[in-house]
Amino acid sequence: MSEDTIQSLEELGGAMGAGEGEDGGVTETAPVHVQKLDEHDRAYATGKRKDAIARVWVKPGGGRIMINGKPFEEYFGRPVLRMLLQQPLVVAQRNGQYDITCTVSGGGLSGQAGAVRHGLSKALTYYEPELRGVLKKGGFLTRDPRVVERKKYGKAKARRSFQFSKR
Repeated sequence: MSEDTIQSLEELGGAMGAGEGEDGGVTETAPVHVQKLDEHDRAYATGKRKDAIARVWVKPGGGRIMINGKPFEEYFGRPVLRMLLQQPLVVAQRNGQYDITCTVSGGGLSGQAGAVRHGLSKALTYYEPELRGVLKKGGFLTRDPRVVERKKYGKAKARRSFQFSKR
């Protein structure tokens, strides 16, 4: 065998060298999240849900939420959708501290509300990186991958068959 061959675990540990801690164990550094702002001191993020895509800007302010140029109470008529949209702010205890501007397109109102919620959560973590743990634990940073199944040929819908009649 050659002289470069490692014969034991101790030799392997000694050969590793870099990345060792004081006790000889390998230390891993957690990723550091930093504040990401644009030239207007706003945090920007994109949120998606079903076929809806929301672009969200967050900046400090009095708590105004504008969606496609309208107040969010006017855009989302159902109280459930308004509550869904405000969940990240309530969980992070930042209700009324930020002005939020959104443009949302595609999908229906439910998908759009989910997209805005996803984008708002991401934008909050870009503005205040220390909120990431709270929002991640609440499941707001995870993109919901469920989308409508496509229609197949020979079927009435994605899985529904045409009515069968023997005669």
